Amino acid sequence: MNLLIYTHILGVIWGNIINLQEDWQLVWHDEFDGDQLDYTKWGIEVNALGGGNNELQLYTDYPSNVRVESGNLILEAWSNSPSLMGTKRKYSSGRIRTKNRGDWKYCYLEVKAKLPAGRGMWPAIWMLPTDDKYGTWPLSGEIDIVELDGAQPNRAHGTIHYGDKWPHNQSSGKEFILEKGSFSDTYHIFAIRWEKDLIRWYIDGECYHTQTRWNTSSAPFPAPFDQRFHLVLNLAVGGNMVDDPDSSTQFPQQMLIDYVRVYQRK
Repeated sequence: MNLLIYTHILGVIWGNIINLQEDWQLVWHDEFDGDQLDYTKWGIEVNALGGGNNELQLYTDYPSNVRVESGNLILEAWSNSPSLMGTKRKYSSGRIRTKNRGDWKYCYLEVKAKLPAGRGMWPAIWMLPTDDKYGTWPLSGEIDIVELDGAQPNRAHGTIHYGDKWPHNQSSGKEFILEKGSFSDTYHIFAIRWEKDLIRWYIDGECYHTQTRWNTSSAPFPAPFDQRFHLVLNLAVGGNMVDDPDSSTQFPQQMLIDYVRVYQRK
C-alpha cells in the first residue's frame, strides 16, 4: 500500500488514540522494497554470544540468515551446525539493529511482521538504549515491543525492563492473546507509543497495555526511558524465554518483516 495513503487511513482509524496525520510526522522508515539490506539504516550483528539469554544459535550475516526478498526482510533460522569465531553450535539465525543509524527519544514505532511458530522459536522486536546513559542493563532500560514463544504462537508479550542491577532488576508488561489463529498465520502490526511519562503497546491498532511507572537506581523518573533508543529485530533459537527445539520443530523458520515506520511529534 502507498505509504501516504496508509498514513491517512491509519490516522482516521485510530481517531483519538493517536492521530498520525495531524500530530505526528514520519521520521524514519524501511519498506524493504529492494533486493538487499540498506546498510545506511541497519547493521547486522555477527556473534556467538547467545544473545545474553542462553540462546542456542549463532548470529551470522549469511544471506541464508538475513536477506531482503519479495518486499520483506527475512530473518531465517537453520539447524545447520554452523561455526563462528571458534564456536560451533547447532543453529544459525539473524539479528539486525539500527544503532547509530536510527536512534530516537520518544516516538510512535510500528512494525508489520509475520512471526514463526514452533517449539524453541523466540522472535523479538525490541529497543535498547544507544548510549547506556544510566549504566549497563537494566539500569538504562529495555523496551520489548513484542516477543513470542513459538510454542504458543497466539500469545504475544510487550514488556519493559528497568530497575537496579541484576538480580534486583525489574520488568513489567502484559500478554496479548489472539482470539483466533496465531501470529504465524498472517502479518500483524506491532507498535508502541513512547512518550515522556507513558509507554503504550498496540497490536493491529488495539491498545492492550499502558505503562506509566518505572524506575532506575541511577536517576529519578522518567529515567531510564528519557534517552535515545534503537531498534533490534532478531529470531532466536532457544533461550531463557522458551524451551529448546525438539523433534516437532521444523527448520528453516522465518520471521518476515514487511516494514518498519517511526513517527515523532511535530
